[in-house]
Amino acid sequence: MTTMTDNIQDAPVDEERPLTGLDRCDSCGSQAYIRATMGTSELLFCAHHGNKHKEKLAPLVSAWHDESHKLHQ
Repeated sequence: MTTMTDNIQDAPVDEERPLTGLDRCDSCGSQAYIRATMGTSELLFCAHHGNKHKEKLAPLVSAWHDESHKLHQ
């Protein structure tokens, strides 16, 4: 039997998908503007937490998708 969690883990990560207002920061729940992709997993961050964790995550991520420029529009 396949559970919903299994489907999520097996789904490929779409690194080019734009972030929307429905995407929330994994640290605080604010709107996410940054996606850190690691293999088939991703972490979403608001601009604050993305900047806070960027240096530590840099060696681990395969892609860093940053849309924080939208905050200045």
